[in-house]
Amino acid sequence: MREDAQKGQRQEVVFRRMEAADVAAAAQVEAVSSREAWTEKAFLDAVRRPDVVYVVAQRGERVVGCCGLWESFDEGDICNVAVLPECRRQGIACGMLLFLMEQGRLDGVKNFTLEVRKSSREAVLLYQKLGFVTEGVRKDFYSDPAEDALIMWKRHSCPG
Repeated sequence: MREDAQKGQRQEVVFRRMEAADVAAAAQVEAVSSREAWTEKAFLDAVRRPDVVYVVAQRGERVVGCCGLWESFDEGDICNVAVLPECRRQGIACGMLLFLMEQGRLDGVKNFTLEVRKSSREAVLLYQKLGFVTEGVRKDFYSDPAEDALIMWKRHSCPG
């Protein structure tokens, strides 16, 4: 929970699966968070797929974050991690990712991967905190500006 300075009330952040009614808000969050933002149609198409899980972070009636997981057998590709600028550094991205990965685990996902801009130091540190390790680089993966992506994995470790 976070203190709402204007209202003097605590507003809990709720993490839940994205619904079709959330796609406009998710697209707005993405538009202010990413240079390569998805459209409402792209989010709607993804939400309707059985092999895709998208989640939102909601504070009160407002969607303040979103992210997705594309599942393939026991692997999941995390994408579109976005939080409104005024809501960053409050643990929302971390909580949202933990919730997303738990949803993936319920679907049988054991290994998670993602790409992140090499220069996005705060994001890289968050992913490392969650157990992700850099295993490669995608040259010029991003545009505007062109930049390499770090390929990070969080792999299920087998006992013994």
